[in-house]
Amino acid sequence: MSDGDRRAISNIPRMFDTMKLMHLGNLDLGYGLFGALILAGLALLIASLSLTHRIEAAGLEGKTFREKRYEYYRGIATQLGVLLIGIGVSLFIYFFQQNYQDERRREAESQQVLARLASRIGRTSADLEFLSEYDDILDEGGAYVRPEDGGKNGAVRSSGDQLVKQIEDMRLVERDVPQEDFNDLDFSTDFQGSSLITELDPALLFAMHREENELKYAIKQLSADFRDLQEALGPTDPKEAISNAVAAAKAKREALDILYDLDLLRDRSRRAFARACWLVSQGSIFSSPRPIEPLSRTYGSHQEWIRQAKQTLSLYRVGNENCFDMLGYKISN
Repeated sequence: MSDGDRRAISNIPRMFDTMKLMHLGNLDLGYGLFGALILAGLALLIASLSLTHRIEAAGLEGKTFREKRYEYYRGIATQLGVLLIGIGVSLFIYFFQQNYQDERRREAESQQVLARLASRIGRTSADLEFLSEYDDILDEGGAYVRPEDGGKNGAVRSSGDQLVKQIEDMRLVERDVPQEDFNDLDFSTDFQGSSLITELDPALLFAMHREENELKYAIKQLSADFRDLQEALGPTDPKEAISNAVAAAKAKREALDILYDLDLLRDRSRRAFARACWLVSQGSIFSSPRPIEPLSRTYGSHQEWIRQAKQTLSLYRVGNENCFDMLGYKISN
């Protein structure tokens, strides 16, 4: 991404804030205009009263011409004053009714979006329970960081019989975990067609789209990774295939690819779910808060994100369920 693109993206939150300020400014200008019309009408009615006294004085003095002229001015001032007051009051009532209707529509739309999000959370919470099987494979011996960073992580350093067991566990996960179901974690689609999407913090919206796209990528790649692993092993069972150095090297390389995409899938799915759970917990004001920084930050490992998420996400609930508990993380740190 170029520096110009980064600057453009960084300016988008300010553009949204400017639009909101302009909207508030227009509201203030509208109410000011209605007030000015009513005040101008009242001033003209007061002026007509003053002209009434002058008419009486001119009549007593016998100045008929002046009396007629004052009566003419009084008639114009009275009619114009009543007209301005009527316009001001009518516009105020109309504007107030429109604002009320807009607020009611927004509240109804907000409840619909919240209902869709809550329904999706309920459906996908069962899928996140499968992620504990990913944790068992990835975090064996320590937090999984990346394929080239072994450290204390047994998943990356496995070889021989350990590699055979790891491959068997991976195949079991492939059979047990319906990976395609994680495609349903695209919570941003619940905002499509809703005007509320313009009220979301831009950084929050961009993070949702980016992580959901990365999740779909991981799901698609895992399917290809398992096919490549099967090709590397051939028709024989893993233990026999690993006895061949060339086949063992290929299998190890494919296993590392699977580990990478498994980690990407579990991290992005939990992040997407955590954000949606937090949004729903906000109720009807979900469009106004800023993103929770600890949930959006990049960490050295998924376990580090889990530790930070536990401190913040445990404070939020959807129904009777705690948002952190629904992430399906079972391994003790």
